[in-house]
Amino acid sequence: MIIPFNILLFDDFETLDALGPAEIIGKSDIYSLRLYSPSGGVCHSKQGISIETEPWIHMEPDGVLLIPGGQGTRTLVSDPRFIAALREHAAAAQYILTVCTGSALLARTGLLNDKRATTNKRAFAWAVSQSAKVEWQKSARWVVDDNIYTSSGVSAGMDMTLGFIADRHGVAAARGIADQIEYIWNSNRDEDPFAVK
Repeated sequence: MIIPFNILLFDDFETLDALGPAEIIGKSDIYSLRLYSPSGGVCHSKQGISIETEPWIHMEPDGVLLIPGGQGTRTLVSDPRFIAALREHAAAAQYILTVCTGSALLARTGLLNDKRATTNKRAFAWAVSQSAKVEWQKSARWVVDDNIYTSSGVSAGMDMTLGFIADRHGVAAARGIADQIEYIWNSNRDEDPFAVK
């Protein structure tokens, strides 16, 4: 059975937050990659990459939802319609993965309440300010709590996605993908070398 791996995009998303995990998931024949945004059409990353997306009303439930971070999260956290729709889509997912400040968006939905989570350490104070009900982890590279994976900044999303593969399909599968893409996997989820000491 092929599992939907749905990546949510929005203007000013961080390119590697989304495309790093996409590269990893694309090496597996277990998942089908789909790119969505609230209205569909072209989304532009902070770095100027343009990507065609489908409207998220067509998003398949019961799959994996990945929420990247980036400058676009700074305005979306205050958009109640976006947050309400995100909550609906995230609640329908089998697993939720966030990269960087994508965790701030998820925190605003309430789905991270009373759960452990992390985020980009350079934006840590801002992300924490989005919800006091989250057990924010200052030093983790990525955190797993129930069916939710949250990661630190940018490249940490790749480490988390490999961790997700390892949890679901075995460490050998994760290391095999890391070898294919010539990536040195930081497999210690509890220690982020970029954490503020």
